[in-house]
Amino acid sequence: MEKKPFVTLEQLKEITKEYPTPFHLYDEKGIRENAERLKEAFAWNKGFKEYFAVKATPNPFILKILKEHGCGTDCSSMTELMMSHACGFKEHEIMFSSNDTPAEEFRFANDLGAVINLDDFTHIQYLEDAIGGIPETISCRYNPGGLFKISNDIMDNPGDAKYGMTTEQIFDAFKILKEKGAKYFGIHAFLASNTVTNEYYPMLAKVLFEVAVRLHKETGANIRFINLSGGIGIPYSPDQEPNDIKVIGEGVRKVYEEVLVPAGMGDVALYTELGRFMLGPYGCLVTKAIHEKHTYKEYVGVDACAVNLMRPAVYGAYHHITVAGKEGMACDHTYDVVGSLCENCDKFAIDRSLPEIEKGDLLVIHDTGAHGFSMGYNYNGKLKSAELLLKEDGSVEMIRRAETAKDYFATFDFCEVMKDYS
Repeated sequence: MEKKPFVTLEQLKEITKEYPTPFHLYDEKGIRENAERLKEAFAWNKGFKEYFAVKATPNPFILKILKEHGCGTDCSSMTELMMSHACGFKEHEIMFSSNDTPAEEFRFANDLGAVINLDDFTHIQYLEDAIGGIPETISCRYNPGGLFKISNDIMDNPGDAKYGMTTEQIFDAFKILKEKGAKYFGIHAFLASNTVTNEYYPMLAKVLFEVAVRLHKETGANIRFINLSGGIGIPYSPDQEPNDIKVIGEGVRKVYEEVLVPAGMGDVALYTELGRFMLGPYGCLVTKAIHEKHTYKEYVGVDACAVNLMRPAVYGAYHHITVAGKEGMACDHTYDVVGSLCENCDKFAIDRSLPEIEKGDLLVIHDTGAHGFSMGYNYNGKLKSAELLLKEDGSVEMIRRAETAKDYFATFDFCEVMKDYS
């Protein structure tokens, strides 16, 4: 698959006249079109709803775009709940899927009317103590344990994950929750991350649908929804084929009709909480080449660093790089593309074949729309970059300004030494 930027060199030249590099840039047109593709793929299910994983791209401007396409939000923290509420998401438009949760966060989620998704059996009593009861609608996170396989390939190892309840625990949980006043139930599971195969969701659906049927029969619980969570990935490298959401939706429909419909559960709503799939390809990190170094290897130094995108440094993750304006040129140079952190792992690419890069060239680092800016940090006193939105009409809007030194020093507001900076 050829990876092309959604922005041209000419556009970037205009943008950088007003906004200095580095910055994250998002493609509004691509985001909207992708949200509609997801809706169409699951339109056969009347109750379908996407709860966007806020942690992937926590920006109010992005959330409001997705809200216009019928999405809710999936939150994992107090501030994500606050952002969702501020953006106009109400009650059951918010899913609260957290773990190791403080009592005050359960209380705030309950006050908002969000659907609470319990991660552990012991959280039943903890939640009851925190809010003074059990909500009428409640969800439980399921972990079947063992290895999750598609054909002969191991996709992930749920048994090693800290999330979710065992099979025995979720059956006990439903019984206890029902006794404590819960009327409507949901099931949630996340068994594999960033899968690039159309088989993952249908396989996951089969696991959850079969458990749902057993739970309904054995506990009498009224199961209103099943949350397939995230896990649908994106092709970070050009040799990967993207998932086909239409094929995925059809695969889930077949399993739904094979398992749930015969059990009299044909009215169960399906939810997703996709982050990477929704936003990943529709964001990029734009950075400028500012140095070159010729030692034992050839290095290109850029003005971004792992603070702006940590995935390559921390995970060794691949992100494709395009040298803007040189898309048609031969990739006949081999570079390490590096940032300025005092860490040797601060590399966006290692031994990457690229066109010749000259100082001042703009580099587009692909697929940073999810888990890009959001995973940033301030190591070495580095400041987070701006987030910009490339709108459908071609104009650009700043949707988060770049941090300043004043922001960095703001939490020293009690410190006399730093008073001139904060």
